[in-house]
Amino acid sequence: MEQVWPHPAVRVERRPVDERESRHANGPDWDRYADEYQATHGGFLGDVGFVWGPEGLTEEQAGALGDVAGKDVLEVGSGAGQCSRWVSSRGGRPVGLDLSHRQLQHSLRIDEQSGITVPVVRGTATHLPFADASFDVVFCSFGALQFVSDIERAVAETARVLRPGGRYAFSITHPTRWMFPDDPSEAGLTASQSYWDRTPYVEVDEASGEVSYVEHHRTLGDWVALLAGAGFRLTRMLEPEWPEDHDRVWGGWSRTRGLLTPGTAIFVADLG
Repeated sequence: MEQVWPHPAVRVERRPVDERESRHANGPDWDRYADEYQATHGGFLGDVGFVWGPEGLTEEQAGALGDVAGKDVLEVGSGAGQCSRWVSSRGGRPVGLDLSHRQLQHSLRIDEQSGITVPVVRGTATHLPFADASFDVVFCSFGALQFVSDIERAVAETARVLRPGGRYAFSITHPTRWMFPDDPSEAGLTASQSYWDRTPYVEVDEASGEVSYVEHHRTLGDWVALLAGAGFRLTRMLEPEWPEDHDRVWGGWSRTRGLLTPGTAIFVADLG
């Protein structure tokens, strides 16, 4: 749900990375990070809560999914299932999918604690293990799309599993953030690279020489074209404002930056 500052023993590179290498890096990265992530952010997310990003905008406020009661809903990049449990509490029938085994273990733990069980499956956004036209809604709250190399395949897979007229909603780091250092202080307000440079950000483990983290960038125009090319009609794009009294620091997100520049973009699109 965030860009992660480089770990102490990694080398940062900017170079093309394919889907296999991206998946090989990011699954284990989230397995390593899951415990810290849930310990640090679990209270903010809530066991049965739905926030679209570090600004704290909730689905109850945004209404991006529409009425989920009685609908089949897929969460891609579900993590510990907080958002899907919220969907269940509103009468929906959610299923969660995540690449990280450890995140799914946390999902099972919170199932037991909350009494709201969400079926989950380990898988990837580019190969959804579901039949055609299985869902009324597919959503992704910061869970997966920035880590996917073959994004055309991921969007096409979403279209495949949605029923006609189905809703697709997702949040990502606002694409304009790509220009700035991932720093929550004032240093993160000075543009240092081109918005149009789509070369992936890569971290390589110094000890093993293996890629340990990958993040991909698309412009706002890229996202619009991707959705249109897969048969979606974009209906809304939300750019949550940072609340005046919100002091939380989350990776590169902070009040210092959030009051001046957007950190999150939410896309809402309907199929057909």
